[in-house]
Amino acid sequence: MDTIPAAPLGKLLTVGEVAERSGLAVSAVHFYETKGLISSIRSRGNQRRYGRDVLRRLGIIKVAQRVGIPLSEIQAAFESLPQGRTPTVADWQTLSALWKDDLDARIRRLSLLRDRLTGCIGCGCLSIESCPLRNPCDRLGKEGPGARLLETEN
Repeated sequence: MDTIPAAPLGKLLTVGEVAERSGLAVSAVHFYETKGLISSIRSRGNQRRYGRDVLRRLGIIKVAQRVGIPLSEIQAAFESLPQGRTPTVADWQTLSALWKDDLDARIRRLSLLRDRLTGCIGCGCLSIESCPLRNPCDRLGKEGPGARLLETEN
């Protein structure tokens, strides 16, 4: 963190202001900073100050996490963004293109899960005889690890 002179602090935000504007707890703002997802500078009094571009980055983090993108992938995507300024439309298009294929695959998997669980959710019995996810005698174990029926694209 760099130290800045007192004069430009009026244009920067305190951690409390960032938390209020972003809807996050102060501890979450600090957490994202320790993970390198956002950055601050220090005042002469050693207080954190944030540029307004942090609000956009925090918004992206919240949306990305809401759809299941891990912080490690968010951090990797942020490396494509410019530092020290609010991302532009073009910057966002570049970043979102990195996630498009992964999000499409997640949507396909979730749709498959939803469609195959409908009968079980509808009746609530989870009947071994009629459940589309059953695996008698572990026959699917020969095909490999994991939830085989839910991982196929068929």
